[in-house]
Amino acid sequence: MPRNVLGVVLAGGLARRMGGGDKPLRDLGGRPLLAHVLDRLAPQVALTVLNANGDPARFAAFGLPVVPDGLPDHPGPLAGILAALDWAATERPDLPLVLSAPGDTPFLPADLLSRLLAARAAARTPLACAESGGHTHPPIGVWDVALRHDLRAAILAGERKIDRWTARHGCATAIWPTEPYDPFFNANTPEELIEAERLLHRAPPAP
Repeated sequence: MPRNVLGVVLAGGLARRMGGGDKPLRDLGGRPLLAHVLDRLAPQVALTVLNANGDPARFAAFGLPVVPDGLPDHPGPLAGILAALDWAATERPDLPLVLSAPGDTPFLPADLLSRLLAARAAARTPLACAESGGHTHPPIGVWDVALRHDLRAAILAGERKIDRWTARHGCATAIWPTEPYDPFFNANTPEELIEAERLLHRAPPAP
């Protein structure tokens, strides 16, 4: 497994559909959603950081660097990805790539990074994202730190859609099956959190 990749969990959303608050800290099987995400993401990368805004102390129990958005007004997940790219460039220049995933995706596959990197290499693109069930998942992907200046300029110009920005540079996709469950299921609502509890018993444990 390549170890020159920084992992970032995007935990900076406003969680409106969950009723507000920190969605990654909601309970799933007796543990925070975020703990499940980290169980699956962290073993695949050299280091993991959290992208979150506000008081970082609420994530202190996880013992990870908390990287806030560098741009104001919560411009969405692209800002969180940019924050991770900037952090990698300044704090860990030995990590030229970033693997991102939202903080509400507790069933990430153990081969997420390896398959994204393989798709990226095969397509000779600087970016790659996950796909399942005929849907791409733009926030779950591999990002080249060298593109951070272009990404910042795009966000400042008003860009908010991840896939529209990635299309400018070329973005490969790696496809996963959705049986026996979708590894990219995300718990956006209270009802989906209940569904995640059910899926928790079907998904294999994190490695």
